[in-house]
Amino acid sequence: MTANRGLALFRFWFALLGFVAVLFQLLHLVQNVPGASAGNYFSYFTIESNIIAFVTLGIAGWFAWKGASPRWLELLRGAATVYMTITGITYSLLLSDIDVNTPIPWVNVVLHYTVPTVMVIDWLVDLPRVRIPVRTSLVWLAFPLLYLAYSLVRGPIVDWYPYPFLDPRTAGYGTVAVMSVLIAVAAFAFAVVAALSTKLQDSVPHPARISSAEGAGGPRTARGRHAGDEPGLEGQQGR
Repeated sequence: MTANRGLALFRFWFALLGFVAVLFQLLHLVQNVPGASAGNYFSYFTIESNIIAFVTLGIAGWFAWKGASPRWLELLRGAATVYMTITGITYSLLLSDIDVNTPIPWVNVVLHYTVPTVMVIDWLVDLPRVRIPVRTSLVWLAFPLLYLAYSLVRGPIVDWYPYPFLDPRTAGYGTVAVMSVLIAVAAFAFAVVAALSTKLQDSVPHPARISSAEGAGGPRTARGRHAGDEPGLEGQQGR
């Protein structure tokens, strides 16, 4: 596998953008919002999933620059893609009109729209070289489930919940349970779709494979010869 510098730079740029957005929003809240808490800020799924995303993009960019893609990184990319998909769709459907501590417009766009879209694009243009079984993809659901448990346990202790649909004080635990199940089902569906999408690897152009083919001397025909390598008339007469 040869280096793909273009893909690496793409990942580095959006990793930096995500990092700056998370850091800038934190500094703004601490300096300008009375009572703002770093603990609460980092208890939003949006912030946690974006941190996972920009760390993953940074690592994946480094490996793309070197021309490598270990199996663990492909699984990490899948997890980050699922989490950012949850973030983007949940925000669009349930939270776009609710204050979720992202008052700065450009930060809100980056965290809820740009990075989720970038993660999906990155996943599709550089699918794992080896297919990911659906059973393996279910491991990705561990983090959302742990986050749910963390939010419900921490909420009564600090008297604060990150999202209205997780706050039993407003609608009761019944509503929280229903919404949690719906989001869990959606997360399961995203994980399955991400795993099944790896079956497209043979039909979707793979950046690493394209680079490898070019480095080997150009495209080959179906029989494994370079295009234009068919034997000429002299060769055929000499048989």
